[in-house]
Amino acid sequence: MANPIAKSLLSVLIPLFLISSTLAISDVPFIVAHKKASLKRLKSGAERVSVSVNIYNQGSSTAYDVSLTDDSWSKDVFDVVNGNVSKSWERLDAGGILSHTYELEAKVQGMFYGAPAVISFRIPTKAALQVAYSTPILPLDILAEKPAENKVELAKRLLAKYGSQISVISIVVLFVYLLTSPSKSGATKGSKKRR
Repeated sequence: MANPIAKSLLSVLIPLFLISSTLAISDVPFIVAHKKASLKRLKSGAERVSVSVNIYNQGSSTAYDVSLTDDSWSKDVFDVVNGNVSKSWERLDAGGILSHTYELEAKVQGMFYGAPAVISFRIPTKAALQVAYSTPILPLDILAEKPAENKVELAKRLLAKYGSQISVISIVVLFVYLLTSPSKSGATKGSKKRR
């Protein structure tokens, strides 16, 4: 059974890609943005969130005055330790990609549900500022207490993940060993013939 979050994310992304191929025919920029966050536990017990936002222009013309704003990270819960949660670029050419990363440190334990980042841009043919939204991130379990993993469970996971590779390598090593080691039955036959 598939994860309901993954299903909802796919139900959003598939129509976006279908629409992007339709709009790519017209002479306007079409902005698609993907936001991704990952957790990293530090030795000090603190936890950092690495965030990356990739902005794609799937349209056929250039977007100007592109700016990214990601205000979903509350100052009560997170401190920015590397980079900024907002960034601006002069332009994004058709078929181009812009990337921005930053790092936050969590101050509070609990589940965090992040909102999409906001991308604003200008089209020369329209006076109004255009707005696009990134994909939302999956929920983050900040500073969660993870139980110590049982060695048996770890061995089961590794065997399930790499078991087939280990068995193939074992068979190849055994085959090579059999080919290169002298046969005892052949050695005894050879010694009988010498007499």
